[in-house]
Amino acid sequence: MGDTRFIDAAERRARLGVRHLLAGSVRAGSAAEVGGALVALHGTDPASVFLAVAARLTGGVEPVGAVERALYEDGALVRMHGMRHTVFVFPSGLAGAVQASTTAPAAVRERSTLLKHLAAGSAFDGDWLAETERLVLAELAVRGEATGTELGSAVPRLRSEYVYGPGTRQEGVQSVASRVLRVLGMEGRIVRGRPQGTWTSSRFRWALADARPARDPAGARAELLGRWLGACGPATEADLTWWTGWKVTDVREALAAVGALPVTVDGGTGFVLPDDLGPVPEPEPWAALLPALDPTAMGWQGRDWYLDPDHRAALYDRSGNIGPTVWWNGRIVGGWAQRPDGAIAHRLFADAGAEARRAIGAEAERLAEWLGDVRVTPRFRTPLERELSAPQ
Repeated sequence: MGDTRFIDAAERRARLGVRHLLAGSVRAGSAAEVGGALVALHGTDPASVFLAVAARLTGGVEPVGAVERALYEDGALVRMHGMRHTVFVFPSGLAGAVQASTTAPAAVRERSTLLKHLAAGSAFDGDWLAETERLVLAELAVRGEATGTELGSAVPRLRSEYVYGPGTRQEGVQSVASRVLRVLGMEGRIVRGRPQGTWTSSRFRWALADARPARDPAGARAELLGRWLGACGPATEADLTWWTGWKVTDVREALAAVGALPVTVDGGTGFVLPDDLGPVPEPEPWAALLPALDPTAMGWQGRDWYLDPDHRAALYDRSGNIGPTVWWNGRIVGGWAQRPDGAIAHRLFADAGAEARRAIGAEAERLAEWLGDVRVTPRFRTPLERELSAPQ
């Protein structure tokens, strides 16, 4: 690559520690600051959002209150479908770019699939679906917010059923409710509000979404990719295509639009923003206990620079979802889990030294104290998490 800047694994780990707010000196004072730094927090498992924020907050900031204020009071964060058809929590200022670049195209496919399934397994058609959606939106306009069950009671059509996969091994009767609400959410017409229950619950109330101005998809892709490169660069083309879920041509177009520059990384070519070629000083030693699906652990497709491939089997489920991880200076060095008695159990894959053991132990104590009587079980269980969480 000639004079192309080389960013080695050590510097990538230094960038990670600083830009992902994991080193003690750079921790955040609010959930909005964490969301802005990480760009996207995995929201498939609601508890992961709170745990990811908690790991990055300075002392004295109560994580549950901080996240709930950002999501449900001041609107600094918003929960919505994003990359790879997955629910994330984004900074609200980025929601329009996510919608135009990623969610809207997926919503078109989701609506088409729903109509296809209804046609194959019921007498419901597009007009029936449109009227059902109109009634749901009208009900939310009156109520302000409602659970799926409450909407089903108010709009009986939402409790209608259809036959999924008629004539196949997957044939079964399903309710239309979750499918209709999912389409409306992906189209940006409704939004998930407060959960029904505690912060670990995945049963959300629904509310009408604020209108988002139409955006040019290409410009939106450039904005989203630029924000992500600022947080996670350097990244390879494979990393970017995997993270966004876009076509390679769309990724390349967005890289050109933000003026991304190529750099050399171990194993190939990465890209950074044009003002991000300078060296990043290594932060002070740091430890972290990050939750399942944490955006740092899930941020890149190529992970060998922070995770020994020999440890993948213990930390991931069969679908590629990562469980809770223990970090030391930018590397995953083990895993952790919460036991039924509330204790935080962790295991290191190798001896990381006395300093690491002390720092990791302190983080485990901090997490256990914060969780208190709350018990958290990841939605996607992984081999090491299952083993560590077993009663002693």
